[in-house]
Amino acid sequence: MSTSEAPSTSSSSTVPHLLRAARQQPASGPDDRVPVWFQRQAGRSLPEYHQVRGEGTILNAIQEPDRATEITLQPVRRYGVDAAILFSDIITPIWAVGFGMDITPGVGPEAEKPFRSADDLKRLRPLDPDVDMGFQAETIKNLVSELDVPLIGFAGAPFTLAAYMVEGRPSKNHGIVKSLMLSEPALWHELCDRLADIVIATLRAQVEAGAAAVQLFDSWAGVLHPDHYRTHVAPHSARIMEGVADLGVPRFHFGINTAELLDQMAGVGAEVVGVDWRTPLSVARERTGGRVALQGNLDPAVCLSNWEVVETEVRRILDDNDGHPGHIFNLGHGVLPDTDPDILARVVELVHAEGRVQGGASGV
Repeated sequence: MSTSEAPSTSSSSTVPHLLRAARQQPASGPDDRVPVWFQRQAGRSLPEYHQVRGEGTILNAIQEPDRATEITLQPVRRYGVDAAILFSDIITPIWAVGFGMDITPGVGPEAEKPFRSADDLKRLRPLDPDVDMGFQAETIKNLVSELDVPLIGFAGAPFTLAAYMVEGRPSKNHGIVKSLMLSEPALWHELCDRLADIVIATLRAQVEAGAAAVQLFDSWAGVLHPDHYRTHVAPHSARIMEGVADLGVPRFHFGINTAELLDQMAGVGAEVVGVDWRTPLSVARERTGGRVALQGNLDPAVCLSNWEVVETEVRRILDDNDGHPGHIFNLGHGVLPDTDPDILARVVELVHAEGRVQGGASGV
Protein backbone atom coordinates (compact mmCIF):
# COMPACT_ATOMS: atom_id res chain seq x y z
CA MET A 1 0.00 0.00 0.00
CA SER A 2 1.42 3.42 -0.92
CA THR A 3 1.33 6.28 1.55
CA SER A 4 -1.38 7.98 -0.47
CA GLU A 5 -3.55 4.94 0.08
CA ALA A 6 -2.98 4.79 3.84
CA PRO A 7 -6.39 4.70 5.52
CA SER A 8 -7.27 7.95 7.27
CA THR A 9 -9.23 5.99 9.85
CA SER A 10 -6.08 4.58 11.48
CA SER A 11 -5.84 5.55 15.11
CA SER A 12 -3.12 8.16 15.31
CA SER A 13 -2.34 6.99 18.84
CA THR A 14 -0.70 3.94 17.25
CA VAL A 15 1.17 5.98 14.63
CA PRO A 16 4.25 8.11 15.43
CA HIS A 17 3.37 11.80 15.44
CA LEU A 18 5.66 12.50 12.47
CA LEU A 19 4.10 9.84 10.27
CA ARG A 20 0.57 10.85 11.23
CA ALA A 21 1.26 14.46 10.30
CA ALA A 22 2.98 13.45 7.06
CA ARG A 23 -0.21 11.66 6.03
CA GLN A 24 -2.49 14.47 7.29
CA GLN A 25 -4.31 12.04 9.54
CA PRO A 26 -6.86 13.54 11.94
CA ALA A 27 -6.34 13.70 15.66
CA SER A 28 -7.79 10.79 17.59
CA GLY A 29 -7.04 11.79 21.16
CA PRO A 30 -5.70 14.47 23.50
CA ASP A 31 -2.11 13.26 23.11
CA ASP A 32 -1.99 14.10 19.41
CA ARG A 33 0.28 17.06 18.74
CA VAL A 34 2.30 18.82 16.09
CA PRO A 35 5.58 16.90 15.72
CA VAL A 36 8.89 18.73 15.61
CA TRP A 37 12.43 18.06 14.44
CA PHE A 38 15.19 20.31 13.07
CA GLN A 39 17.12 20.14 9.85
CA ARG A 40 20.83 19.88 10.74
CA GLN A 41 19.81 19.04 14.30
CA ALA A 42 22.98 16.95 14.59
CA GLY A 43 26.30 18.67 14.20
CA ARG A 44 28.20 21.82 15.03
CA SER A 45 25.67 23.44 17.37
CA LEU A 46 26.03 20.55 19.85
CA PRO A 47 29.07 20.35 22.17
CA GLU A 48 28.72 16.57 22.34
CA TYR A 49 29.13 16.45 18.55
CA HIS A 50 32.58 18.00 18.76
CA GLN A 51 33.61 15.39 21.32
CA VAL A 52 33.02 12.52 18.88
CA ARG A 53 33.43 14.21 15.50
CA GLY A 54 36.97 12.97 14.89
CA GLU A 55 39.52 14.09 12.32
CA GLY A 56 39.07 14.59 8.60
CA THR A 57 36.00 15.75 6.72
CA ILE A 58 32.39 14.86 7.47
CA LEU A 59 32.74 12.02 4.96
CA ASN A 60 35.16 10.28 7.32
CA ALA A 61 32.62 10.32 10.15
CA ILE A 62 29.81 9.19 7.84
CA GLN A 63 31.81 6.08 6.89
CA GLU A 64 32.13 4.96 10.53
CA PRO A 65 28.76 3.42 11.52
CA ASP A 66 29.30 3.65 15.28
CA ARG A 67 30.30 7.30 15.06
CA ALA A 68 27.51 8.20 12.62
CA THR A 69 25.01 6.39 14.85
CA GLU A 70 26.07 8.34 17.91
CA ILE A 71 25.95 11.68 16.08
CA THR A 72 22.45 10.92 14.76
CA LEU A 73 21.22 10.01 18.26
CA GLN A 74 22.65 13.05 20.05
CA PRO A 75 19.89 15.56 19.20
CA VAL A 76 17.17 13.00 19.85
CA ARG A 77 18.48 12.51 23.38
CA ARG A 78 19.01 16.22 24.04
CA TYR A 79 15.86 17.69 22.49
CA GLY A 80 13.24 14.95 22.56
CA VAL A 81 12.40 15.59 18.91
CA ASP A 82 9.88 13.45 17.06
CA ALA A 83 12.33 12.19 14.43
CA ALA A 84 15.98 11.45 13.82
CA ILE A 85 17.60 12.23 10.50
CA LEU A 86 20.49 10.12 9.27
CA PHE A 87 23.88 11.76 9.76
CA SER A 88 25.17 11.94 6.21
CA ASP A 89 25.48 14.42 3.35
CA ILE A 90 23.73 14.77 0.01
CA ILE A 91 26.98 14.33 -1.92
CA THR A 92 27.85 11.02 -0.23
CA PRO A 93 26.56 8.80 -3.08
CA ILE A 94 28.28 11.01 -5.69
CA TRP A 95 31.52 10.69 -3.75
CA ALA A 96 30.91 6.93 -3.40
CA VAL A 97 30.77 6.34 -7.17
CA GLY A 98 34.13 8.06 -7.60
CA PHE A 99 33.12 11.30 -9.30
CA GLY A 100 35.71 13.22 -7.30
CA MET A 101 33.69 15.14 -4.71
CA ASP A 102 34.78 16.10 -1.22
CA ILE A 103 33.57 18.42 1.53
CA THR A 104 36.05 21.15 2.36
CA PRO A 105 35.74 22.52 5.91
CA GLY A 106 34.56 26.11 5.80
CA VAL A 107 33.62 25.85 2.12
CA GLY A 108 31.30 22.91 1.50
CA PRO A 109 31.08 20.39 -1.34
CA GLU A 110 33.79 20.76 -3.96
CA ALA A 111 34.50 18.86 -7.16
CA GLU A 112 38.12 18.05 -7.97
CA LYS A 113 37.19 18.29 -11.66
CA PRO A 114 33.81 19.96 -12.31
CA PHE A 115 31.35 18.46 -14.79
CA ARG A 116 31.63 20.28 -18.11
CA SER A 117 30.82 18.00 -21.06
CA ALA A 118 29.42 14.66 -22.19
CA ASP A 119 32.82 13.11 -21.52
CA ASP A 120 32.23 13.67 -17.82
CA LEU A 121 29.24 11.32 -17.88
CA LYS A 122 31.77 8.49 -17.89
CA ARG A 123 32.75 9.51 -14.35
CA LEU A 124 29.21 8.97 -13.07
CA ARG A 125 28.74 5.22 -12.91
CA PRO A 126 25.67 3.52 -11.37
CA LEU A 127 25.58 3.19 -7.59
CA ASP A 128 25.58 -0.20 -5.88
CA PRO A 129 24.59 0.69 -2.31
CA ASP A 130 25.70 -2.65 -0.87
CA VAL A 131 29.17 -2.33 -2.35
CA ASP A 132 29.66 1.44 -2.43
CA MET A 133 27.87 2.45 0.77
CA GLY A 134 27.61 -0.57 3.02
CA PHE A 135 28.36 1.70 5.98
CA GLN A 136 25.02 3.47 5.41
CA ALA A 137 22.91 0.35 5.92
CA GLU A 138 24.93 -0.60 8.99
CA THR A 139 24.37 2.84 10.52
CA ILE A 140 20.64 2.73 9.81
CA LYS A 141 20.27 -0.72 11.32
CA ASN A 142 22.11 0.46 14.42
CA LEU A 143 19.79 3.43 14.71
CA VAL A 144 16.56 1.53 14.20
CA SER A 145 17.55 -0.80 17.03
CA GLU A 146 17.97 2.17 19.42
CA LEU A 147 15.43 4.78 18.34
CA ASP A 148 11.87 5.09 19.57
CA VAL A 149 11.06 7.76 16.96
CA PRO A 150 11.09 7.45 13.15
CA LEU A 151 14.36 7.74 11.26
CA ILE A 152 14.36 9.98 8.18
CA GLY A 153 16.67 9.04 5.33
CA PHE A 154 17.53 11.54 2.62
CA ALA A 155 19.27 12.36 -0.62
CA GLY A 156 19.94 15.36 -2.81
CA ALA A 157 17.77 16.09 -5.83
CA PRO A 158 19.42 16.14 -9.28
CA PHE A 159 19.42 19.92 -9.70
CA THR A 160 21.13 20.57 -6.38
CA LEU A 161 23.62 17.76 -6.87
CA ALA A 162 24.37 18.99 -10.38
CA ALA A 163 24.82 22.52 -9.05
CA TYR A 164 27.77 21.36 -6.94
CA MET A 165 29.15 19.07 -9.64
CA VAL A 166 28.98 21.65 -12.42
CA GLU A 167 29.90 24.77 -10.46
CA GLY A 168 32.61 22.84 -8.63
CA ARG A 169 31.78 24.42 -5.28
CA PRO A 170 28.95 26.39 -3.61
CA SER A 171 27.77 29.25 -5.82
CA LYS A 172 25.90 32.49 -5.24
CA ASN A 173 24.40 32.84 -8.72
CA HIS A 174 24.53 29.28 -10.14
CA GLY A 175 25.43 30.76 -13.50
CA ILE A 176 27.45 27.83 -14.83
CA VAL A 177 24.88 25.15 -14.02
CA LYS A 178 22.01 27.27 -15.37
CA SER A 179 23.95 27.86 -18.57
CA LEU A 180 24.53 24.12 -19.04
CA MET A 181 20.86 23.37 -18.28
CA LEU A 182 19.54 25.90 -20.80
CA SER A 183 22.22 25.67 -23.50
CA GLU A 184 22.63 21.89 -23.63
CA PRO A 185 19.28 20.40 -22.62
CA ALA A 186 20.03 16.92 -23.97
CA LEU A 187 23.22 16.67 -21.91
CA TRP A 188 21.42 18.18 -18.91
CA HIS A 189 18.67 15.58 -18.98
CA GLU A 190 21.16 12.76 -19.40
CA LEU A 191 23.08 14.01 -16.38
CA CYS A 192 19.89 14.30 -14.33
CA ASP A 193 18.71 10.86 -15.42
CA ARG A 194 21.93 9.34 -14.12
CA LEU A 195 21.72 11.32 -10.90
CA ALA A 196 18.09 10.24 -10.45
CA ASP A 197 19.13 6.59 -10.77
CA ILE A 198 21.78 7.11 -8.07
CA VAL A 199 19.31 8.88 -5.79
CA ILE A 200 16.64 6.20 -6.20
CA ALA A 201 19.19 3.51 -5.34
CA THR A 202 20.29 5.51 -2.29
CA LEU A 203 16.80 6.11 -0.95
CA ARG A 204 15.62 2.56 -1.56
CA ALA A 205 18.64 1.21 0.32
CA GLN A 206 17.90 3.53 3.23
CA VAL A 207 14.28 2.40 3.51
CA GLU A 208 15.19 -1.26 3.10
CA ALA A 209 17.63 -0.86 6.00
CA GLY A 210 14.91 0.66 8.20
CA ALA A 211 14.32 4.36 7.46
CA ALA A 212 10.66 5.25 8.08
CA ALA A 213 10.57 8.30 5.78
CA VAL A 214 12.78 9.95 3.17
CA GLN A 215 13.49 13.57 2.29
CA LEU A 216 14.61 14.81 -1.11
CA PHE A 217 16.68 17.97 -0.71
CA ASP A 218 16.51 20.34 -3.67
CA SER A 219 18.07 23.09 -1.64
CA TRP A 220 18.93 25.40 -4.54
CA ALA A 221 15.88 24.93 -6.77
CA GLY A 222 14.61 28.30 -5.58
CA VAL A 223 17.09 30.06 -7.89
CA LEU A 224 15.10 28.86 -10.91
CA HIS A 225 12.32 30.48 -12.91
CA PRO A 226 9.12 28.42 -12.55
CA ASP A 227 9.13 27.57 -16.27
CA HIS A 228 12.72 26.33 -16.08
CA TYR A 229 11.90 24.27 -13.00
CA ARG A 230 8.89 22.77 -14.78
CA THR A 231 10.88 21.76 -17.87
CA HIS A 232 14.32 20.89 -16.57
CA VAL A 233 13.93 19.83 -12.94
CA ALA A 234 10.46 18.67 -11.90
CA PRO A 235 10.39 15.59 -14.21
CA HIS A 236 13.52 14.18 -12.57
CA SER A 237 12.30 14.81 -9.04
CA ALA A 238 8.99 13.18 -9.98
CA ARG A 239 10.83 10.10 -11.28
CA ILE A 240 12.67 9.80 -7.97
CA MET A 241 9.44 10.05 -5.98
CA GLU A 242 7.86 7.41 -8.20
CA GLY A 243 10.98 5.27 -7.84
CA VAL A 244 10.39 4.87 -4.11
CA ALA A 245 6.57 5.04 -4.07
CA ASP A 246 6.13 1.28 -3.69
CA LEU A 247 8.04 1.32 -0.39
CA GLY A 248 5.09 2.96 1.35
CA VAL A 249 7.00 5.52 3.41
CA PRO A 250 6.23 9.26 3.47
CA ARG A 251 8.26 11.26 0.99
CA PHE A 252 9.36 14.78 1.93
CA HIS A 253 10.52 17.45 -0.54
CA PHE A 254 12.50 20.50 0.53
CA GLY A 255 14.06 23.62 -0.94
CA ILE A 256 14.67 27.19 0.15
CA ASN A 257 13.29 30.37 -1.42
CA THR A 258 10.76 28.22 -3.29
CA ALA A 259 7.59 30.26 -2.77
CA GLU A 260 6.98 30.43 -6.52
CA LEU A 261 7.61 26.70 -6.92
CA LEU A 262 5.48 25.32 -4.09
CA ASP A 263 2.60 24.33 -6.35
CA GLN A 264 4.95 22.36 -8.59
CA MET A 265 6.85 20.82 -5.69
CA ALA A 266 3.53 19.59 -4.34
CA GLY A 267 2.90 17.90 -7.67
CA VAL A 268 6.00 15.73 -8.03
CA GLY A 269 4.75 13.02 -5.69
CA ALA A 270 5.78 13.96 -2.16
CA GLU A 271 3.45 13.73 0.82
CA VAL A 272 5.26 16.58 2.62
CA VAL A 273 6.69 19.83 1.25
CA GLY A 274 9.08 22.01 3.21
CA VAL A 275 8.34 25.73 3.54
CA ASP A 276 11.01 28.26 4.41
CA TRP A 277 10.43 31.33 6.59
CA ARG A 278 9.65 33.64 3.65
CA THR A 279 6.20 32.15 3.06
CA PRO A 280 3.49 31.87 5.76
CA LEU A 281 2.12 28.36 6.22
CA SER A 282 -1.39 29.56 5.40
CA VAL A 283 -0.17 30.95 2.08
CA ALA A 284 1.81 27.77 1.35
CA ARG A 285 -1.25 25.64 2.07
CA GLU A 286 -3.30 27.72 -0.34
CA ARG A 287 -0.63 27.43 -3.05
CA THR A 288 -0.34 23.67 -2.63
CA GLY A 289 -4.11 23.19 -2.50
CA GLY A 290 -4.03 21.11 0.65
CA ARG A 291 -2.57 18.20 -1.34
CA VAL A 292 0.45 17.83 0.92
CA ALA A 293 1.46 18.22 4.53
CA LEU A 294 3.72 21.19 5.25
CA GLN A 295 7.00 21.23 7.12
CA GLY A 296 8.51 24.38 8.64
CA ASN A 297 8.97 27.21 9.00
CA LEU A 298 10.86 29.07 11.72
CA ASP A 299 13.70 31.29 10.50
CA PRO A 300 16.93 29.67 11.81
CA ALA A 301 18.30 33.14 12.61
CA VAL A 302 15.43 33.70 15.05
CA CYS A 303 16.96 31.00 17.25
CA LEU A 304 19.96 33.27 17.84
CA SER A 305 17.64 35.70 19.64
CA ASN A 306 16.51 35.67 23.26
CA TRP A 307 13.80 33.25 24.35
CA GLU A 308 11.03 35.86 24.40
CA VAL A 309 11.57 36.52 20.67
CA VAL A 310 11.79 32.81 19.82
CA GLU A 311 8.67 32.01 21.86
CA THR A 312 6.67 34.67 20.04
CA GLU A 313 7.77 33.39 16.63
CA VAL A 314 7.02 29.75 17.46
CA ARG A 315 3.53 30.66 18.62
CA ARG A 316 2.97 32.76 15.50
CA ILE A 317 3.72 29.73 13.31
CA LEU A 318 1.50 27.44 15.36
CA ASP A 319 -1.31 30.00 15.15
CA ASP A 320 -0.81 30.27 11.39
CA ASN A 321 -1.15 26.51 11.07
CA ASP A 322 -4.44 26.78 12.99
CA GLY A 323 -4.54 23.18 14.17
CA HIS A 324 -4.22 21.59 10.73
CA PRO A 325 -3.11 17.96 11.14
CA GLY A 326 -0.69 18.18 8.22
CA HIS A 327 2.02 20.22 9.92
CA ILE A 328 5.52 19.17 10.98
CA PHE A 329 7.25 21.96 12.89
CA ASN A 330 10.80 22.61 11.72
CA LEU A 331 13.14 25.40 10.78
CA GLY A 332 12.94 26.92 7.34
CA HIS A 333 16.49 25.67 6.73
CA GLY A 334 19.22 24.14 8.91
CA VAL A 335 20.28 24.88 12.47
CA LEU A 336 22.94 27.59 12.48
CA PRO A 337 26.26 26.60 14.13
CA ASP A 338 26.05 29.32 16.80
CA THR A 339 22.58 28.29 17.98
CA ASP A 340 22.20 27.71 21.71
CA PRO A 341 21.00 24.09 22.13
CA ASP A 342 18.92 25.16 25.13
CA ILE A 343 16.84 27.39 22.86
CA LEU A 344 16.04 24.47 20.58
CA ALA A 345 15.14 22.31 23.58
CA ARG A 346 12.66 24.97 24.67
CA VAL A 347 11.23 25.16 21.15
CA VAL A 348 10.49 21.44 21.29
CA GLU A 349 8.85 21.79 24.70
CA LEU A 350 6.68 24.67 23.49
CA VAL A 351 5.59 22.94 20.28
CA HIS A 352 4.73 19.79 22.20
CA ALA A 353 2.78 21.77 24.80
CA GLU A 354 0.86 24.10 22.49
CA GLY A 355 0.97 22.51 19.03
CA ARG A 356 -2.48 20.97 19.11
CA VAL A 357 -4.07 19.09 16.23
CA GLN A 358 -7.74 20.01 15.90
CA GLY A 359 -9.07 17.64 13.25
CA GLY A 360 -8.74 16.04 9.83
CA ALA A 361 -7.39 17.45 6.60
CA SER A 362 -9.67 20.14 5.28
CA GLY A 363 -8.15 21.09 1.98
CA VAL A 364 -7.11 24.74 1.89
